[in-house]
Amino acid sequence: MSKKNVDDYLQEGMYGTRLPNESERKMYLGTLRERIAFVLTIGEVMSNKGLAELERQLKKHPKAKLLLNGNISYQFLKEEKSLADRLSIPHTTVSNQENDTEIGLVLTYSYAVDIEQIYLKDIEDISTQKKEEEKEEEKDSDPPKGIVSKLKNLFH
Repeated sequence: MSKKNVDDYLQEGMYGTRLPNESERKMYLGTLRERIAFVLTIGEVMSNKGLAELERQLKKHPKAKLLLNGNISYQFLKEEKSLADRLSIPHTTVSNQENDTEIGLVLTYSYAVDIEQIYLKDIEDISTQKKEEEKEEEKDSDPPKGIVSKLKNLFH
């Protein structure tokens, strides 16, 4: 462990103790990436694009906490807050004018959960991909059509 010099003491006195992964904490409204279950960007929150997925995630993670970006107007956060209240999920509005982030909402735990896909876009892509795979499986499991059924289709 290295000794602190005068500059370190001055920095700590002016700005407080440095936190590990400070840039990550600024981006994710004060929490770490490894603790996050679900994220919506400011645009997704303002357009209510991810509201259905948020409800699904809140039901899936009942012990999580919801962090809302305080730089977003209350009118855009109203539905998210009422949804959290209805499902008894605690929520906090994080207002930090110094930090500029594109994140509008974070569903987080106080411990690491290491969920790989946390963004709405990634989750939608995965569900679309699963639906396509299911359709392919259904297509493959259909019995082969004989000549008779092909002829029937020709005349219909």
